[in-house]
Amino acid sequence: MKAHPDKKKFDKIFPYIQKYQELAQEHGINDIFQDNGGKLLQVLLITGLRVLPGREGNDAVDEDGNEYELKSVNTFLTKSFSTHHHMNPTIIEKYRKVDWIFAIYEGIELKAIYKLKPRDLDPYYSKWETKWHDSGGKDINNPKVPLKYVIENGELIYSGTIK
Repeated sequence: MKAHPDKKKFDKIFPYIQKYQELAQEHGINDIFQDNGGKLLQVLLITGLRVLPGREGNDAVDEDGNEYELKSVNTFLTKSFSTHHHMNPTIIEKYRKVDWIFAIYEGIELKAIYKLKPRDLDPYYSKWETKWHDSGGKDINNPKVPLKYVIENGELIYSGTIK
């Protein structure tokens, strides 16, 4: 097999990608290419939050011990934020206790970060609880929070360049 001509470009930039990964590992992110790891690192550095290890609890914590749920969206792909693949009253109760951080990207370029408090998201929590009960206790597969709702109801905590 013959290497693609762009392999030379890749070889030139790869040491910088490795440095990015090293920085990410210092912040508890094992792979910048998995689970939005590279974007997560950027949000953590901007907000001063620290990643919480594990997949079961909330995503991050601040210096005062307050936990946060972190979400990101690539607006080139969708206009809503994913939540949880098995939404149910237990997950909703966990969500009602923490602020949410929503990072808005165009591709890999961060455009804005918004914070919403539990009361800001209560209309969604209530709707999801009702839907869960009305379905006889069937978990909801990944209900969404619309980007428009986040922008209209959230507190802007970071603004990048908006085109």
